[in-house]
Amino acid sequence: MTRADLVRYAGASGDFNVIHWSERLATKVGLPNVIAHGMLTMALAGRAVTTWAGAPDAVVDFSVRFSRPVPVPDDDEGTEVEFRGVAKGETEDGLTQIDITATCHGEKVLSQARAIVRRQRA
Repeated sequence: MTRADLVRYAGASGDFNVIHWSERLATKVGLPNVIAHGMLTMALAGRAVTTWAGAPDAVVDFSVRFSRPVPVPDDDEGTEVEFRGVAKGETEDGLTQIDITATCHGEKVLSQARAIVRRQRA
């Protein structure tokens, strides 16, 4: 995730809070740097789930709690958020709970992240 991604997301979402683009003001309020929008981080987790599930409409429920900000440096590389999911079994009606872990620089950035997905039939 780069600062350019934050600019694009701000334009799409209408969230132009200065903590997402001004390092001077973000650090002034105690943040480590400019931070990614929480909903952008959640959306990227959702994209990982829909890719795994095979279709966006396979996701029946999706929820997260934001546990730590995702700092985004002002360089060409940006930052990486890694998503991992663990399937917690399948119900008779074809629903599977996926517990999601999202980390940035080894720190958990989402907590209680879960998706319920419907098995795709061929």
